[in-house]
Amino acid sequence: MQILKEQHYLPQFIAPVQSGDTQTYLLAGDLGGTKTNLALFSLWHGKLDMIREETYPSRNYTSFSEIIQQFINEGKDILPQRICVGVAGPVVRGKVELTNLAMEVNEEEIRRGTGIGLVCLINDLEATAYGLATLAQQQLITLHRGAPDHSGNMALIAPGTGLGMAGLYWDGAYHHPFATEGGHTDFSPRTDLDILLFRYLQDKYEIVSGERVVSGPGIFDIYEFLRDVKGMEEPAAFRDVLNTGNASAAISKAALEAKLPLCVKTMELFVRYLAREACNLVLKLKATGGLFLGGGIPPKIAALLETGDFYHYYMQSDRMAELLSSVPIHIVNNDKAALWGAAYYAGLLKE
Repeated sequence: MQILKEQHYLPQFIAPVQSGDTQTYLLAGDLGGTKTNLALFSLWHGKLDMIREETYPSRNYTSFSEIIQQFINEGKDILPQRICVGVAGPVVRGKVELTNLAMEVNEEEIRRGTGIGLVCLINDLEATAYGLATLAQQQLITLHRGAPDHSGNMALIAPGTGLGMAGLYWDGAYHHPFATEGGHTDFSPRTDLDILLFRYLQDKYEIVSGERVVSGPGIFDIYEFLRDVKGMEEPAAFRDVLNTGNASAAISKAALEAKLPLCVKTMELFVRYLAREACNLVLKLKATGGLFLGGGIPPKIAALLETGDFYHYYMQSDRMAELLSSVPIHIVNNDKAALWGAAYYAGLLKE
């Protein structure tokens, strides 16, 4: 059971509401380019309990309605009263075309397919932001404690299949998450090496966004650049590893084990670019309340982020060192934060 309460470093949200004096059942989803997590929750006296959870490979289905209907059919004993799904893309008027998956999702189609009236789609980073309300303090890995009296807006950056960003506006009493598409803003090279990488990626993609270097696919692109342009050595045995599995995961694992200079350099650049994107987000949102590193990658490379390099590059800004140093920085060590956040948001829907 996860109790919805304020923690020292965590945001404060308006509490969810239930239907009368009975348990409210919520269907929550986290729809991404690689996999879709769905779960049934109960809400009772401010507490969320997960009853059942399933994971589906997103690319194996032609529509999201097909996935959600399968989940409901597999658990007919309890039908949800509300549905909220975090989706990897910009939601506009209840519809979204997913950024890294050829699929369109809309609320009305889900209502028709399930017969459930309370349906809401939100951006997956907005869902992750709401998921912070369900975390315990020990589910954060603190990189920097910041000022003891920190308060204000918060920022969330999450590299995974893509690069997601969200903000949490502070109104003096509560935080209010909102989605952004900041991961698709321009990548800004600083060094000669960055410029070479930029030109390499420009030839490949034409437009080079932050997502092109701070994501799982971005890790592999940096690796190929260092191999093919800078001439760093790739052992034949490691090439075979890349061809038979998740290349980006293999590269980060090799870097963590300090096995191959090519992988170590790849992740050094990845950490630097993540730090720069995080710094820019904090400055744009004036996120003095805290910075959270979410998504699938940061928890897996926590050891690389704890070396001090991330904080060093995060602090390299134009005359704003005092503000940046006041901001607490944490890794969200819970890969289901978006799913729990969607459930939390479903609890806020009014019947």
